[in-house]
Amino acid sequence: MATDQYDILIRRGRIVDGTGSPWFIGDVGIVGDRIEAVGRLDDAVANRVIDADGRIVCPGFIDLHTHSDLAHLVDPDAAPRVMQGVTTDVIGQDGLSYAPVSDESLDFFLGAMMAINGQPDGIDYSWRSVGEYLDRFDGAVSMNVAYLIPHGPVRVLAMGGAEDRAPTEAELGRMCDIVRECMEAGAVGLSTGLTYAPCSFAQTDELVAMCRACAEYDGAFMPHLRSYGVGVIEAMDEAVDIARESGCALHFTHHQVVFPVNEHRVPAYTDVIDRARAEGLDVTCGSYPYVAGSTFIRGMLPGWSQRLSAGEFADALRDPGTRERIQYETEVTGCDGSHGVPMDWSGIQISSVKTAAGQRWVGMRVTDAADQSDMTPFDYVSDLLIQEDGEVACVAFFGYEHAIQAIMRHPAQLVESDAIMTGARPHPRAWGCHARYLARYVRELGVLTWQEAIRKMTSGPAARIGLSDRGVLRPGLAADVVVFDPDT
Repeated sequence: MATDQYDILIRRGRIVDGTGSPWFIGDVGIVGDRIEAVGRLDDAVANRVIDADGRIVCPGFIDLHTHSDLAHLVDPDAAPRVMQGVTTDVIGQDGLSYAPVSDESLDFFLGAMMAINGQPDGIDYSWRSVGEYLDRFDGAVSMNVAYLIPHGPVRVLAMGGAEDRAPTEAELGRMCDIVRECMEAGAVGLSTGLTYAPCSFAQTDELVAMCRACAEYDGAFMPHLRSYGVGVIEAMDEAVDIARESGCALHFTHHQVVFPVNEHRVPAYTDVIDRARAEGLDVTCGSYPYVAGSTFIRGMLPGWSQRLSAGEFADALRDPGTRERIQYETEVTGCDGSHGVPMDWSGIQISSVKTAAGQRWVGMRVTDAADQSDMTPFDYVSDLLIQEDGEVACVAFFGYEHAIQAIMRHPAQLVESDAIMTGARPHPRAWGCHARYLARYVRELGVLTWQEAIRKMTSGPAARIGLSDRGVLRPGLAADVVVFDPDT
């Protein structure tokens, strides 16, 4: 600016610009919602001056995987996200969200996702298209929101229900047209959840066709894989095949190493990514810095049972023969919902339930609660799911610290939280993922440098979802800026 007059001037910070370049001491001048200048602005004046001496100044963090699809509409301040430096949440994850929908399918997904998102009062649920849904966030929420097209709602909308079958040629064409409509409405990519019904009913060719439509708009494919257990490498290979056939960029979301069968397989995971990138495919992965994950217990059961309505599901668990079948597939053979690994209930901690009667179990491991109830773990879980209308969320302790560190060192890895914002005792990743990366893995352990970690939170995620106006501290870009004390 000729007058060197700014709305906000951040002075004498340690500038980590988001590109991975070494830090330097400098100032950031902001006018309106844009960065006007970065450098030594000694003679500048401003309406507000922030003394950043001893602090790091960097771009706002972009969280590539969050489940704040309804949470931000209830709490638009989004303090758990903003106060750890996150300025953009990417929602519409795992193929399960709330647009595009019909009247009937919105009710289906509100019910299916109740355990992780609730169904809060005070929200106007009258949207149906992606554009109408995103309008709910514009100007009403304190942070930015980017949206992935969820495979499940597209499939249900085109096929008329959560059908366990392949789409007809006409239905598949409609699914691809819906993807195009959603991308034109502002979506940044496509997600699926291949262990969650109805996404789990899709074959590879269906996903290739949808990804081709997404690739026409330079969107990214972000799959929850068909398996994170016994078949994880085959599931990764399927995703790479989809990227190769469709021309769509690929991001392996919540790319955690879990289950004993995979404890020492990090090289096999990273080899899939390295081979794909050597071939010229645009492949990245994301992960969070915790050995525990989080999901809803019903989602760990066989896929065929997940497509049932709440009433039908309760009836299935009440029927001795059907309960026995679900137990056998979950605990003995390892079903699709449990990633082909027989379920170990000792690793499952209850984090949220629907009823007041069920609150006593929140925070307890399933095995401990079952012992107190004088029941087997599966019978305890079944009765709890009946009592809670299937709305039971959990934290799952199946990961490995050495694997977390090995994956975060990979240059194609990006930071994401998989944040779930609801529940009585939710996973701390929604509140602390980015802070934990910086405090534990940069400052305390030195696994990453400040500039490496911040690149994985800023310009890397921005490039992954095609945000050209943020993710770097550069004149002309959006003034999503974070200032923090690296010592605390």
